[in-house]
Amino acid sequence: MALKDRVSVFRVDDEGGRAKARQVLASTYRQEKQWVDDESTQIPEEDLARDDISWFVVNIDSEPVGVLRVLYDPPLELYAKYGFELIDEGINVEEFVRNNRIAEIGRFAVIEGHRQHIVVVAALMKAASTETVAKGYTHYITDVFEDDPHSPYKFHTRVMGFQPVATHAVGELKSASRRITLILDLKASYARLRGKGNWIFRFLTGDWPEALHQRMNS
Repeated sequence: MALKDRVSVFRVDDEGGRAKARQVLASTYRQEKQWVDDESTQIPEEDLARDDISWFVVNIDSEPVGVLRVLYDPPLELYAKYGFELIDEGINVEEFVRNNRIAEIGRFAVIEGHRQHIVVVAALMKAASTETVAKGYTHYITDVFEDDPHSPYKFHTRVMGFQPVATHAVGELKSASRRITLILDLKASYARLRGKGNWIFRFLTGDWPEALHQRMNS
């Protein structure tokens, strides 16, 4: 069976799903990267009842291999305390967050041994972006570590079309690496991927209802 047919994604909505997300975070964020002391703090039980947070887990067969969190309408104070150094002087990050419908992509992790499979990463982005567009959000914002050898920076910028706009030295995770803040205009990304006409556009949007395509084309 082809790998793409063995990959599945689900939205975490119960303790069983939360346990699978913790399994991925334990392997990546705690044991490998040492960014956290306790992976349970990254996906607390109360996240399951929150409307502004979504967690997604990707499985190969029945084994969890990746996780991603979407935080809708991230609070301005989250960014104000980071001390941004702008790469793009034409963008005020705080003003951008205030004036657009923003969702933050975070806790994006794939366990060692599966990072080379782009379909695993794409499956997480498909689940997240489908929900984000359906909710009417217009942009993503995310941070990646400059020194992380497994950073999704290249996937984000080369495939999805994220743009680097700022850097900052501190954040929620225990890492001395500089953070690079990236922003993605979802409509621009849709048009870019459609224009390329490759498999990633069909994979991400092939089973969207027509209403979502219309929203991206409006």
